[in-house]
Amino acid sequence: MVSTTVLSKKKSTHFIEDFKALIKIGIVNSNLITVIAGFWLALHYTNGTFLANLDVFILTISGSALVIAGGGILNNWYDVDIDPLMTRTKNRPTVTGSISLNTTLLLGLLSTLFGLILLSLTTIQAALFAFVGWFVYVVLYTIWSKRRYTLNTAIGSFSGAAPPLIGWAAIEPHFHIVPLMLFLIMFIWQTPHFLALAMKKTKEYKAAGVPMLPVVHGFEITKRQIVIYIACLLPLPFYLASLGTTFMVIATLLNVGWLFIGISGFFMKNDLKWANLIFIYSLNYLTVLFLMMVVVTIKTPFS
Repeated sequence: MVSTTVLSKKKSTHFIEDFKALIKIGIVNSNLITVIAGFWLALHYTNGTFLANLDVFILTISGSALVIAGGGILNNWYDVDIDPLMTRTKNRPTVTGSISLNTTLLLGLLSTLFGLILLSLTTIQAALFAFVGWFVYVVLYTIWSKRRYTLNTAIGSFSGAAPPLIGWAAIEPHFHIVPLMLFLIMFIWQTPHFLALAMKKTKEYKAAGVPMLPVVHGFEITKRQIVIYIACLLPLPFYLASLGTTFMVIATLLNVGWLFIGISGFFMKNDLKWANLIFIYSLNYLTVLFLMMVVVTIKTPFS
């Protein structure tokens, strides 16, 4: 009886881990941070309250998570032939066979469909932004450009920039400078983030035949591209001046700090160590920046 219980727990643990890998839980979570920020800022600028829109929030988060997960699942389904060639992807359930490809395809399509339905119950615009993001990631990035062009990173960045638009549109479907800036921040942020990852995993991408920039053109050009993209972030906080001085100062310091690390790469001998610094900083940058957007707009009894 004990051995059966232990075996059951192990199977349950493996299933949970496989499921998290299948939906790319890390990507889902990081994207939901920006969905929440977009949603929260829409409430702030429309003088809405969170509790009064709790039902909309639940629909927005649930729908967004399902659509993002659906895209991740379909990415795993399509990349099953090259994932075994890369260390970070060789243990995905589609590679090990613990989840069949037919099941994976069905889960990806159903997750996407249900997510879009939930988002359509908020606003049509929110569902439309989600669909466009999904379409870019699954069709234009995964299927079309990933294995053909070094611009695959820029193309994929459009999908990664969609989540804050989803959160905003669920509350306020009309145009505003704030969601546009959130989109641009996310669009620009992704290139240095993923190019740094590509530098770290250059050998794996080369083995898999994925033409990432460092694979095709080398580290020096990649480093220049990373620094250029980081520099493009510098003016964006000033378009969000309505969030207050505290936010602009912190955002600017984050940008300057990242640019400093970027430029230092031209003087460092260890390119992979530098790429790792850029990658780690990018993760912290995203978390701090979007968290600050929420913190500085929290209403207090003294505000």
